[in-house]
Amino acid sequence: MNRNQVRPQRRHATPSRIERVRRQAVPKPRVIIALLLLLGLVSVMLLDGYLRAEVGNDQRVRSDASASKVPDSVLDGGPFLSFQGGTARTRSVPDKTIVLTFDDGPDPEWTQKVLDILDDNDVPGTFFLVGSMISRYPDVVRRMVDDGNEVGVHTFTHVDLSYQSAARVTREIAQTQLALAGAAGITTTLFRAPYSSTNDAIDNYSWPVYKKLGAMGYTSVFIDTDSEDWQRPGVSKIIKWATPKSGKGASVLFHDAGGNRAQTLEALPRYIKKMKAKGYTFTTVSGAQQQAQGQQAQGQQAQAPQGTPATAGDTRQSNPEQAAHRTADTATLWEGRALLGAVAVAEWTVPGLAAVLAVVGVAVLGRFAMMLVLARRHYRQRNRRRFSWGPSVTGPVSVIVPAYNEKECIANTLNSLAASTHPIEIVVVDDGSTDGTAEIAESLGLPNVRVIRQPNAGKPAALNNGVRHARYDIVVMMDGDTVFEPDTVQRLVQPFGDPEVGAVAGNAKVGNRSTVIGAWQHIEYVMGFNLDRRMYDLLRCMPTIPGAIGAFRRDAVLGVGGMSEDTLAEDTDITIALHRAGWRVVYAEHARAWTEAPASLGQLWRQRYRWSYGTMQALWKHRRSVTDRGPSGRFGRVGMPLVVLFQIVTPVFAPLIDVFTVYAMIFVDFKASLLAWLAALLVQLVCAAYAFRLDRERYRYLLMLPLQQIAYRQLMYLVLIHSCVTAATGGRLRWQKLKRTGEVGTPAPGTGVR
Repeated sequence: MNRNQVRPQRRHATPSRIERVRRQAVPKPRVIIALLLLLGLVSVMLLDGYLRAEVGNDQRVRSDASASKVPDSVLDGGPFLSFQGGTARTRSVPDKTIVLTFDDGPDPEWTQKVLDILDDNDVPGTFFLVGSMISRYPDVVRRMVDDGNEVGVHTFTHVDLSYQSAARVTREIAQTQLALAGAAGITTTLFRAPYSSTNDAIDNYSWPVYKKLGAMGYTSVFIDTDSEDWQRPGVSKIIKWATPKSGKGASVLFHDAGGNRAQTLEALPRYIKKMKAKGYTFTTVSGAQQQAQGQQAQGQQAQAPQGTPATAGDTRQSNPEQAAHRTADTATLWEGRALLGAVAVAEWTVPGLAAVLAVVGVAVLGRFAMMLVLARRHYRQRNRRRFSWGPSVTGPVSVIVPAYNEKECIANTLNSLAASTHPIEIVVVDDGSTDGTAEIAESLGLPNVRVIRQPNAGKPAALNNGVRHARYDIVVMMDGDTVFEPDTVQRLVQPFGDPEVGAVAGNAKVGNRSTVIGAWQHIEYVMGFNLDRRMYDLLRCMPTIPGAIGAFRRDAVLGVGGMSEDTLAEDTDITIALHRAGWRVVYAEHARAWTEAPASLGQLWRQRYRWSYGTMQALWKHRRSVTDRGPSGRFGRVGMPLVVLFQIVTPVFAPLIDVFTVYAMIFVDFKASLLAWLAALLVQLVCAAYAFRLDRERYRYLLMLPLQQIAYRQLMYLVLIHSCVTAATGGRLRWQKLKRTGEVGTPAPGTGVR
């Protein structure tokens, strides 16, 4: 970022140009980029959650349902169910044959070890894979297929399909096939439903699912024998339960994922050796079906009259299922690869964000703790009876009011200053207003008010012009939409009794807090800005004197070159410059100013966009303070990291805590996640309540805090992302004039605007 990139455009020559600037206040392409970033993140998190957990009531498993609509031939038939020609048909595993089937994989640890055992014993297996696991561990699937094993579909999310709609059933199968295509370049015709076992587990609810999948060309695979290794009953029992009786063939169930499979790994090689010793052979589902078909064909041929040739129909029936695997077509292959790519991004992004958020969470909680401790110390220190800045400051000061088209507010501002208990002169710098602001200021006839007119040049130029025309050594700067209490100036200038103090930040408060947006900003001002300033004050690294209320030594301002036009945050810029010049900047909590906060989301966006982008500009401008010595280096090594961490980094990531909370509620544990979020909210509520107590504010506004955390914080997040995009692209941002209503009037002495 260079000087040319950050210099604001300052011309506001005509009302039509003002309207053009307003229309350009939120550059659409950058807003779209910010929204796309958020949408992309949410999409990645949803994909990750979909891969890792079941949603809502998907964990339901049906049991004890009637099977009255299921044919007896299916319930009592073999473990391989197909629907050739629309008719249900089952086949059994030939005698002395074992089909090893494995469910719930692939798993990067257990499946690899199972494959090693199968390789060592030269036997194949048939693996029924969960699509989400395929997406996460495609290399395991690739090895599985390359080693000559067979694979089948076990749904994408391991859900009981009997509860699901037809569309969900189709989606579960199609997504798994896509993952399989992306991983190994194939699709499969084999299917096993989660929570299924033997044929007699088919009921009236699952039967339509099997018929639907049969019509799609799938063979549903059940089991004859269950090792029940998922119970981890011990190696000997696993081997015993997996052994078929009386030399029968069997489709045997093991698991290669879904938990600790150490017992399975120990039992499997012993089981294979035992069955081989008994004369058993091992094959895949397709191999067993081919053998069964061959035996059936031989039986039919033996029963046929001698010399009768096989028909064409017999030939087709002899080999339709010899190979369950199909080479994926080009479209499916690339769609599958795209799915795996998206999953890889999610696998990298979500854990990384979780780690970052853990650090951010610790930093946020640490910040709250530090703010509470230092704010308490600041309050006790500054409110002691014997506390003094030095000799009382009683001399007159100059109050500079930069004004550009402030006809709604200027009268209230000047009338509040006229009631000041401290001697002041008022310098109104009219920055080329076109709405009669200067005329209104002059028509009030207030004493000690001077109106200086200048061509429109921007707020920094107006403030510098005011400093040049100021008659006194201390200058107070305020906005044209702000009102002071009668004793505000007196309280604001007392710290100048200390000769080391070069500037003083006042306590800016929201005057128009009756709306939801106003109440949100009121909470932010009291908790965020003013509690922060107490902390920064004690650490001697105050980053910003608010434009609504601040006081400066005139010589200090001139000594650093005046208010800079290099950034859009001239208040932050001048504050950092004063630190670097060796001046102390402090906070006067009892010097209160009441400002009109933005009344609409659009205006709020424009204001905060300017603030956040301007702060980034100021930090970049003063980046060399990190390596400086003396006062400049102190701010660079203490203040700069705190501002970057607390005003840029944590605000960007802190709202994601809400997003992760929703993620955890959906995919992890609703109750635990909600309680964690409420606990975090309680911490913020305690901090906010303490800040309200210090500022003697009414607690009723804290009722808006939960909604502020849900809605307002997300808006600020988008604004900051928008600013980061602008900074990264080197974009320019014009000064924005917010629409004012003038509803913040002159406060009564000692009461303020409540």
